[in-house]
Amino acid sequence: MLPLPKLREIKEAIKALLVGPYTSKFPKEGHQPHPNFRGQPKFNEQKCVGCLACEEVCPVKAIAHEDKIDSKESKRVMIHYTDTCIFCGQCEAACIADHLGIKLSNDWELSFFERKNAYETIEKEIQLCEVCGKMLACTDHLKWIAQKIGELSYSNPSLYLSRLKALGLIDDNLVAPLKDQGRSDRTKILCAKCRRSTTL
Repeated sequence: MLPLPKLREIKEAIKALLVGPYTSKFPKEGHQPHPNFRGQPKFNEQKCVGCLACEEVCPVKAIAHEDKIDSKESKRVMIHYTDTCIFCGQCEAACIADHLGIKLSNDWELSFFERKNAYETIEKEIQLCEVCGKMLACTDHLKWIAQKIGELSYSNPSLYLSRLKALGLIDDNLVAPLKDQGRSDRTKILCAKCRRSTTL
């Protein structure tokens, strides 16, 4: 024998007939998620400094990067794989740029016909050592450090030169008068190894 419906169930059924169903009218009408809904994380190209903190803390490796080193233009491509992401928010929590470099959005409709399209990218400029050509960091990361530590950045030529270059106050084409690593190389953006060599 089937159990009889409870009074509460009968009440809800009548209410649904008179007022309408509880479910939303998606896809006919767009769904508005709750403000605290954790949707797809999105990079902010203006705020992200390319420090890779988000990649380090991602538990499912949904964030990756690819460095493209070129003599003319070097850049770091930051990649977020939507299909791998579990929307935990660790990337936003670890972001050094005031948690604004990557933020959880309200985007929830993330279906794709092809899995190869389930990602987003941004590009950040890479600063190379002006003597040996090796990668130091992203240009925005150096600017962020210089701004963060303020006047202490003047103890490190690479930091204060990055800051002055961002302000447009120094010439980008300082050329050493000698072929060897001489005194003029001290006023360049250098890696730690070249900085030590020019100092010695």
